[in-house]
Formats: sequence, C-alpha cells, structure tokens
Amino acid sequence: MEHAPCISQIATLLADPKRSAMMWALMDGSARQAEDLALLAGLSPSSANAHLGRLSAGGLLKVEVRGRKRFFRLAAPEVGAAVQALASATLASTPQPIPDVFKRSVPVAKPQAVPSPLLRARLCEEHLGGTLAADLYQRLVDAGWIEQHDQRVSITHKGATQLALRGVYIQALTHHNGKVACACPDWSERRPHMGGPLGAALLQLFMQSGWLSLPNDSPALLVTVTGQREIHRFARETELEMAV
Repeated sequence: MEHAPCISQIATLLADPKRSAMMWALMDGSARQAEDLALLAGLSPSSANAHLGRLSAGGLLKVEVRGRKRFFRLAAPEVGAAVQALASATLASTPQPIPDVFKRSVPVAKPQAVPSPLLRARLCEEHLGGTLAADLYQRLVDAGWIEQHDQRVSITHKGATQLALRGVYIQALTHHNGKVACACPDWSERRPHMGGPLGAALLQLFMQSGWLSLPNDSPALLVTVTGQREIHRFARETELEMAV
C-alpha cells in the first residue's frame, strides 16, 4: 500500500458542507470573489476566507489577483472531475434526493433563466453527461439501438448497424471484459446516460464533428448550434430513414 495515493487530505477538505458548496459554485469554470462564495455558502466573509485558504493550500483552488480583488477557481479539470464523481456516487448509493447544496450553482436571489452549461452538457469521466446525454440515451433505447436489463446495457444488431454507418464500430470497442456500454447514473438528471467505451466513442465522434468543445478548465462542454441540432437528431426515426 506504500504506493497508493493519499486521498484523505482531499476527502477531508471536501467533507465540510460549506466548502463543498463553494467548490460546487465553481464547477462551471468561473472565477468568483470570496464575497460571492461566502454568500453562496451562507458564511461570513472571514469564515469564507478561512475555508478558501484551506482549499487553496490543499491544491483544490487557485487564486487570481485582479487589482485589489482575489478570485478563486478550480485548480485543475481533475478537481472538477473528482467533485462530479462524488456527486454521481452520492446518487448511486442512496435513493434519497440530492442535498440542496449540490443543486445550487448561483445565489437563490439570482436564479438563472436557462440551465447552466454544466447541467446541459459536461464531461463525466471519459464520456458525455448532462441533459443532452440523458436525452440521447433515452432516444437510443426508444429507437431500439440499445436494450437495458437492470444495469446491463446491450447493443442490438440494429444499433450496431446504425452506429457503424456513423463510424462507431462496436467490435472495436470490446473491452477485455466484454463490456462495451453501461448505464451511468447522471446526478443532475436522475436518469442514466451512456457510459463505457461506447459512451467515450460517442463523445469523441461529437467532438471530432465540431458539435462539442471544451473551452476551458471546466467540465462543462460548449454545444455549437450545429451540435445542438445534430445531437438531437441522433437516433431519431427521421435520421434513421435518411441514413439507410
């Protein structure tokens, strides 16, 4: 065990609900002032600064000085991935609703008129997560491309044929354990999206097609206008008719 990574320090930092609330507010890739993060977490400015100091010293946040103001953002994409993985694990391990602290990315007094980019489309490990991914998963089921039995996902002959027409070859995705796809729990949607090698291949296809891009250190993905249209058409009956 001497070569095992020490995760206890990070786990301790994220275990505090106030610190996790401030971390979650930065998951969209933004940089925020301490005063804003204090408001989000329900802390006094002095308490917020103390927590932010610990998160910065622990390597989870980096500080940007702009004139007399200090802004905080996630230190690296891996930090956002770790927080997101914990949110997914929370969803997978309990049937209870996700705590409100994991749902707020902006102050209650300033609700967003549209879903945040993080909720719409994001990296979930090596595949696509968010509303866009959950909708796509359901279309794949409805179109008969995949079948789900409990947590096991299988690719139908129809699905393999249609995916091959788009440059995704199921045989090339077969892992040593034979697991090509899985239903990954989506913490924001409370319904699955496509995980496993097939999920990664679909994300790669969308990225290479210019439909999605990763503009900064945030796990949030940018969806182009063309990408919005084409991904919503993916696996729809009208698209199937055009492809055959």
